[in-house]
Amino acid sequence: MKLQNINKALILIASSVVIAYTQSCNNPKSTPESVVQSNVSTVDVGESAYKRACMTCHQSEGQGLPGTYPPLAATDWVTGGKERLIGVVINGIQGEIEVNGTLYNGVMPPMSYLSDKQVADILTYVRNSFGNEASAITKEEVATVRSGKTLASD
Repeated sequence: MKLQNINKALILIASSVVIAYTQSCNNPKSTPESVVQSNVSTVDVGESAYKRACMTCHQSEGQGLPGTYPPLAATDWVTGGKERLIGVVINGIQGEIEVNGTLYNGVMPPMSYLSDKQVADILTYVRNSFGNEASAITKEEVATVRSGKTLASD
C-alpha cells in the first residue's frame, strides 16, 4: 500500500512539473520586455523565441522529426509564400502534409498566443536559418493574415 502511495505521489509531481514547464514555454509574456525593446536584431530575437516555442518539434537545426514533424530547412513551406507560413503558425495544422516529397502526419498546435511581432521574428529567423534565404516577415504582414485578409505581395 505504501508503494502505491509513493507511485501516485511521483505521478502527481511529474504531472505538475510537465504542466508548469508547458505553461512557462507557452506564456507570451515570458519574453523579457527589455529584450523586446532593445536593439537586438529581429533574427536574434527570433532565434531565442524559436528555441522556446518551436525547437522541441522542429529541432535545433530545423531538421524536424521523421514522419511526424517536417523539416524547416530547404522547403518551400518556409521559403515560399508568406501567407501560408504565417497561417500555419497562427492557426496550426493537422492532417497529412507533404514536404519535400515526404509525408508528415503530426499536429502543429495553433500559436495564436504569440504576438504579431513574435511570429514575425520567429519566421524571419526560420526563413534565414538552416540554409534558407528568404525575405523577412513583418508584424504588419502577420496582423494582416491574423485578421483573415490576403497579403498583397504573396
